[in-house]
Amino acid sequence: MKQYETAFLLSPKLSEEETANFITQMADVISQKKGKMIKEDRWGKRKMAYRIKRFDEAFYVIFLYEADPEVSFELERRFKQTEAVLRFMTVRKEVKENKRKKKKRIPEEGEAELEGEGLEGREAAKEALPLEETDKEEI
Repeated sequence: MKQYETAFLLSPKLSEEETANFITQMADVISQKKGKMIKEDRWGKRKMAYRIKRFDEAFYVIFLYEADPEVSFELERRFKQTEAVLRFMTVRKEVKENKRKKKKRIPEEGEAELEGEGLEGREAAKEALPLEETDKEEI
């Protein structure tokens, strides 16, 4: 199963009860199709960037879930049939494995990078650095 994120905007005309019922119906679609709801975010009424169907604001909802592709198709089919849904978008999320990458050590100022050499190599690298102009005069 793959992870999906579905965001949809509901009409602000709906009452709180109607909005809650619609959201639970859509969440039930995921569980009926043997999907697993990971997170449900209800952002509430927000002002939109531009007008959609003569509305300046909408109720924002975001679902994050694991399911087969048919679940997202079913959600989108139901969104298209309902006039209360102003916009919707589904995105398949990439699941990244937690792998720790080894960080490269940043050499200090004046220190050359010598691979595979220990403390002796660092001392030799410091000696091999060019002398500053003030050091040249003393010699």
